[in-house]
This record gives sequence, C-alpha cells and structure tokens, in this order.
Amino acid sequence: MAEDLKINTGNKEEQYKSLIPQIKALLTGEPDKIANLANVAAALKEQFNFFWVGFYLVKGDQLVLGPFQGPVACTRISFNKGVCGASWAQKQTLIVPNVEEFPGHIACSSISKSEIVIPMMKNDEVVAVLDVDSDQLNTFDEIDEKFLTEIVNLVVL
Repeated sequence: MAEDLKINTGNKEEQYKSLIPQIKALLTGEPDKIANLANVAAALKEQFNFFWVGFYLVKGDQLVLGPFQGPVACTRISFNKGVCGASWAQKQTLIVPNVEEFPGHIACSSISKSEIVIPMMKNDEVVAVLDVDSDQLNTFDEIDEKFLTEIVNLVVL
C-alpha cells in the first residue's frame, strides 16, 4: 500500500503521536519483516530528519545491517561492541548524549553526535535493534525512548 506521511511540526511528543497511527497503517496487512522495517526507518527519517535511522538484525554473534535511511553504515557489529552491541548485551535502551564519550563507540560516521538504541525483543531475547543517530549533541531523551519503544513493538519479527 503506497502511503504519504502527514508530517506534524508540533513538539516532539505531538510528532510521535501523529506518526504512530501512520506507522500502524503502513504495517497493517504486510507480513514481510524487511518491508516493515524499511517503512518504519523511512517514516522516522522523514518525520524527524534524523541523521541516520535503521535496524541491525541479530545473526549469530553479530548484528548485521538491515533496512536503514541515511549515509552508508557499518555492516556488522559484534556483541557488546559500540552502542548497538552494548544495547543488545544489556537488553536495554541506551541513550548517548555524546557518542564521543561512550567507551568503545564505533564511529561509522564522524558526523554522528548523539544516539539512541532500542532493543527489539522476542521471547525475552534481542532479535534486532533500532539505531537512531543525530548530528547534534543531546538529541534523545525519555520521550524518544517511550515512543520509539512503542514503535518497535509494533513490528513483529
């Protein structure tokens, strides 16, 4: 189903609240997980103009690059390496106000300044992570965590 997003210019919470029903509509009736991840990445990028937004899928002992929007990215990330690998290992969301201060940060792009990573769970195991980068410091907070978690929970992997 082809959809056009209605971009909301309100505050961050209003933008998420406007976007979530649109994402639900994009996902409805589409069983393919890659297609759904691609549309979620595109919707987030379009609404918020994040520097980079995408998914890494757990494959064995690595995270492997999945659908994303933004410049080219690291293809594989090891368990407990960088922000994505740490989120996977800890099974929790990580908000990093300044990536240069994160021990072991993997610099896929020197333009990235802050980051949030949300683990996607299935049967109590991480199966993927949503990684969102900003070219500004201190971009992400508990509002992003709340709504991005809600969004990743909409995607069935």
